[in-house]
Amino acid sequence: MRKNILLTGMPGSGKTTLIRKLSEVFKEFNPAGFYTAEITEDGAQTGLLIASLFGDSKILAHVGLKSKYSVGRLRVDLKGFDALLDNVFSKDKKTGLYFIDEIGKAESLSKKFCKLVIELLNGEKPVIASISDKGTGIISEVRKRSDVKIHPVTLESQDLKLKELTMEIRDLLLE
Repeated sequence: MRKNILLTGMPGSGKTTLIRKLSEVFKEFNPAGFYTAEITEDGAQTGLLIASLFGDSKILAHVGLKSKYSVGRLRVDLKGFDALLDNVFSKDKKTGLYFIDEIGKAESLSKKFCKLVIELLNGEKPVIASISDKGTGIISEVRKRSDVKIHPVTLESQDLKLKELTMEIRDLLLE
C-alpha cells in the first residue's frame, strides 16, 4: 500500500508551500515535521533555515558557518539539525502524520536524519515529504520504494495539487 507521498519539482515550484498548507489543513491530526526556507541576501541564496511545525527553527546551512560538511558553497550545521530532529520527531503517539521538507542533499548528510526517514516511512503513519529530483544514497533509495507515490509539483499545478493531496491524505488517515 502506498501510504507515503513524495512531492518533487524544480526549486521554487511550490513544494514547501504545499507542505506548509497541508500541515495546516491536517492540524487536527497533530502532525509533526519541519520545512525549510531559503535565506537570501541581496537576491542570492546564502543559507537554509529549518523550522519545525511547532515554531522552533535553526539555521541548517549558511555560507558563513564553520563546518566540515557542505553542499555547494553552503556549510551545514549537522549538530544543530540533529538536535532539532530530536525535538520534532519525539515518539508522540498522538501524532497522526509526518511532514518532511525536504529529503535533500544537505539533510541527507545527517545519519540520524537518514535513519529517521526510513523508520518513519516503514511506520504505520503517513509521511508527506518533498524530495530532490536527483541524488544518490537516501534520496534515490526513498524514490525507489514501492510504498511511495510521487507527485510532480509546478507553480501552475499548486492549487490543483493542494486539493488532490488533501483528498488523498484524508483517505490515508481514514483507512
